[in-house]
Amino acid sequence: MSPISSTALSGLNAASLQLQSSAHNIANAQTPGFRRQQVLQSAEPAGGVRAELTQAAAPGEALAEDIVNQMQASTVYRANLQTLRVQRDMLGSLLDRKSVV
Repeated sequence: MSPISSTALSGLNAASLQLQSSAHNIANAQTPGFRRQQVLQSAEPAGGVRAELTQAAAPGEALAEDIVNQMQASTVYRANLQTLRVQRDMLGSLLDRKSVV
């Protein structure tokens, strides 16, 4: 797997985890004693991102933050998906050129 694919896939996974987490938080916001899920992300030395699920220290909801997280994660997901599409198209173009020569 190329570094571009690896980086984009790690971004897709992190964005997916964020979408799942914020959806979980929104669905359970009215549950008494509910502690929100949070996604911690850190850069990987070789490229990409590492995402890890944690729980908030105190119970409570933060609907505005969860909605913003969903919007942001959706944008990040689409951007990483577009990166994979562009890489696929470029590889296809290179293979087409190579087969003509």
